[in-house]
Amino acid sequence: MLHDPFKSTQRMILPSILSADFAKLGNEIEDVLAGGADFLHLDVMDGHFVPNISFGPPVIKSARKATPAFFDVHVMISDPVGYAPAMVKAGAQNVTFQVETVDDPAKAAQDIKRLGCTVGITLNPATPVERILPALDHVNLVLIMSVVPGFGGQKFMPEVLPKCEAVKKRLRADQRLEIDGGIHLETITQARDAGVDWYVIGSAIFDTPDRKATIAALRGKLDGR
Repeated sequence: MLHDPFKSTQRMILPSILSADFAKLGNEIEDVLAGGADFLHLDVMDGHFVPNISFGPPVIKSARKATPAFFDVHVMISDPVGYAPAMVKAGAQNVTFQVETVDDPAKAAQDIKRLGCTVGITLNPATPVERILPALDHVNLVLIMSVVPGFGGQKFMPEVLPKCEAVKKRLRADQRLEIDGGIHLETITQARDAGVDWYVIGSAIFDTPDRKATIAALRGKLDGR
């Protein structure tokens, strides 16, 4: 479990708590972290930018009480800069915003980073890489969506893999490439081969009876086993 994953160049596995059982969220968090996950991914949805509502700062705050693990928070919301302070106050250590929601992605990245967190930028499968380039020098990570965001359990879209390769070539050594959507034992190697550093995995971990064994199997794929 890492408090600052940016200090490592190892490939990371990030369970997405969107797929957890919220009736026992603290236990679910403890289970996946004890089972070998690196840190946690939290999906905030507003029902406006995406057609679903997930949770907001109160749940992040509650989850923070359960663990000191790094919180990678992806805000799929229409006003990421406006709500970022509440996310950081609740416990977010990285805030990743959707490029489609802002007019000036570089300014948005700088505004969020001023809150004392790291910042990521993400783009939907249909959005060209060129949209994020103005912000590339100002972000710590780029998240490639390999599904259309809004719901868990969707099928992986391999057509985003060239996008991963294109972004990876442009990143500095201290920046990370992340992928989210449909990642499981059969797709994780495709993402690995495209240069991905961090892997957001929801149902493929939380829907299995033995999370430790699943995480070990996923890590084995990343290590070429």
